[in-house]
Amino acid sequence: MDELNEKKQRMITFSTKACIGRRSFLRMGSLGLGGFSLAQLLRAESRTGVGSSHKAVIHLHLDGGPPQMDLIDPKPDAPAEIRGPFAPIPTKLDGLQLTELLPKVAGIADRFAFIRSLVGAEGKHDAFQCQSGFSEKSLASVGGRPAMGCVVEKLLGLGPNDSPAFVDLMQGRPLARNSARPGFLGAPYKPFRPNLSHLFRRKLEDGMKGELARLGEYHSDSLSLVEGLSPERLDQRLKILRRFDKLRLELDNSEEMMASDAFNQRAVAILTSGKVAEAIDLSKEDPSILERYTPPNPSSGKQFTTAEGPLAARKLLIARRLVEAGVRCVSVSLSDFDTHSDNFPRMRHLGPILDHALWALVTDLEERGMLDDVTVLAWGEFGRTPKVNAKGGRDHWPKASMGIMAGGGMQVGQVIGATDKTASEVTDRPIHYQDVMATLYHNLGINPSSDTITDLSGRPRHLLNKGQPIRELVL
Repeated sequence: MDELNEKKQRMITFSTKACIGRRSFLRMGSLGLGGFSLAQLLRAESRTGVGSSHKAVIHLHLDGGPPQMDLIDPKPDAPAEIRGPFAPIPTKLDGLQLTELLPKVAGIADRFAFIRSLVGAEGKHDAFQCQSGFSEKSLASVGGRPAMGCVVEKLLGLGPNDSPAFVDLMQGRPLARNSARPGFLGAPYKPFRPNLSHLFRRKLEDGMKGELARLGEYHSDSLSLVEGLSPERLDQRLKILRRFDKLRLELDNSEEMMASDAFNQRAVAILTSGKVAEAIDLSKEDPSILERYTPPNPSSGKQFTTAEGPLAARKLLIARRLVEAGVRCVSVSLSDFDTHSDNFPRMRHLGPILDHALWALVTDLEERGMLDDVTVLAWGEFGRTPKVNAKGGRDHWPKASMGIMAGGGMQVGQVIGATDKTASEVTDRPIHYQDVMATLYHNLGINPSSDTITDLSGRPRHLLNKGQPIRELVL
């Protein structure tokens, strides 16, 4: 074999370490090795991170649905039963006011885009729409739509350093309802889901304990090998399996076999690389950075039974560390914004935690030179009612929701959309959940209008059916 052919062969030969092998190309929907064009090869290399910066998304789900008027859309001229006790404060952006619960975000408001006109919410306590852009019923007959992170792994393959493309760290409702599910892509594309319950307490509602139990013991993933199985022994077993790889493909050239093969490849890569486990181990982090992600204990307010404490902000530090390890999509959650009662004291507890967490993440990413490559998104499943109920709470309000975005090379430092004087109706520039999802895909280098994935019936499906990247952000 001459030198040119030898280089070509090295490029397309299966490699567990590089993740740019025949299985990865098959998973990305290539035409196979024969007739592989230069353009296809360059695209495949780009999608596996070769010769390009590592693009990623950190998604913070505000579990329960955040009250827009108590955070980023204050209405100081509304009646008292609507505006609440939180005073508006100036920000670094001329003319923009946030509420007093977000002073740190206000100080770096030029690093954020504030979406005040989010529409299209399903109105259900399920993070699936925030993970996919779709209702849970969409394409249910063929297995349901997959979460965005699962789509990203299907299209782009594993991340650098043999990292999983998608890590789901959500707790509470999003965990119990399997919001980050792979849908019709099947189990090989489910997110890697390590158990964080020993690090972050999030008491689960009684009605959801049964839901979580029915998902089975394998709903969360282990970060360690089975006792007695060393990385060396696992690697030896993998080498033996590779010897039969060609024969197995010839005997069973089916989608099921390739899917199982991809699943095994990912599991072995995660367990042997150790990168994910290291990223979640905060004892390995610089103490000064750990301190940055640690808000002070709230001096006032009320911590509800299912609400998290200040240490929950450290989830975003784990997310940053996972991105550095090569993960493309990380989803985390902050609970509990389901404020049907005691909205104002509960927000005095949660608002400062959210404020500190977003400030810490964005400033940290910027100092590390990662902010242009990492898109940060914080939002929930819907907004909350303008009028406060008899229990002092705000109820579900799908008509108007909020979102906060940063990074990703976007045109930030702006407000998108507007609501009426009570934050109950969108009056300008409605942004659909799918528009936000399209923006995330765009920032990852995926074209939401042309790229497709195939469902179980063999039919290609577009990633979205109505969303377009938000033009103000991706000019």
